[in-house]
Amino acid sequence: MSKTTTAIEAAVQMILAQVPAGDGGAPTARQRAAIDKAFTQIMRLIAPRVRHFIRQYGLSAHWDDAEQCCAIAVHRAIQTYDQEKAQFTTFVNWLIRGELQSLRFRLMTDQRPSARKVEATTVSLQALSVGEDGEDGGAEVLIEDENALSLTEAGASDYLAGSAMRSMTDSYVDHLRKIGLSQLSRRTRPRKAGEAPRDGENRPRLKIHAIDPEELEKLEQRLTRNRALVEQRLFEIADAITPDDQDITKERMRQITKRAAKTIAEITGSEPKFLIMAEASRSPALTPRARAAKPAKAERQADQPCPIIILPPSRPTAQRRPVGPQNYPLHERGIMRDMPARSIMPGRSIH
Repeated sequence: MSKTTTAIEAAVQMILAQVPAGDGGAPTARQRAAIDKAFTQIMRLIAPRVRHFIRQYGLSAHWDDAEQCCAIAVHRAIQTYDQEKAQFTTFVNWLIRGELQSLRFRLMTDQRPSARKVEATTVSLQALSVGEDGEDGGAEVLIEDENALSLTEAGASDYLAGSAMRSMTDSYVDHLRKIGLSQLSRRTRPRKAGEAPRDGENRPRLKIHAIDPEELEKLEQRLTRNRALVEQRLFEIADAITPDDQDITKERMRQITKRAAKTIAEITGSEPKFLIMAEASRSPALTPRARAAKPAKAERQADQPCPIIILPPSRPTAQRRPVGPQNYPLHERGIMRDMPARSIMPGRSIH
């Protein structure tokens, strides 16, 4: 073997000796320093070979990317190297070739066998983006995402809605906590069982520290339960709560949620930080439907047809009976009774 091959083999063995065997954990700082030093020596020794392969695969225009691919090939070769099958220099050559071939296919798609069959040619997007005046607009300017604006607005709306719901929930819990502490401070603290009376127990007790810690803990538990109910049943930002989890019935959960919705609505209308939402929730007043103007009474009477009244034939003057339903036969009384009073008009009767 040549001196270069021997030096490369020694550096590889040094790296393998520093790597913990099996699941020995991460190497120490000293081991990592030794591995980096040996890897740098390997890359310096195979640098002429790397330059030769880069030129052979036509990647001189992408020199930095090609060198990175060769370094990745050396890493993989060290991890999978078996000195009983071949020398490291022979083994690393094939890995370097594979990485450079993969890079060439990614950069120059017309070099693929499938592209050669259809005579495809790689075209630069930057060349297509040059305008008539010679200015480069950039390929990213030509690519337009139709859903970008809607997705951005939807994301911003979801974020603002979530922040508003969490803020309203915090305000609701703080409101309940103030009410609960106020009630507990006015409540007489009961004496615990087994607690002996102390001297001067009959004297007036100060109301400092008058809240029982157990009652305070129960209050916090109720507030935690109410917060979970509001987040799940009103805002749907938490997991579902079953009655078994909180030792509460479904009817009680419904009542708590209903009261919470009413309280949150009142808080939203009173606190300044929710003023925008309160104004947006107010719907515009409905304008009353315009009623059709009724026509005047004289116009209504003129439009209506004149009624036709059928009266019984007149009799001689000597035998004329007084006007009145009681002086007519029964069949004529019905006509007089059913006839409206305003329909009897002078000079319009028809015999």
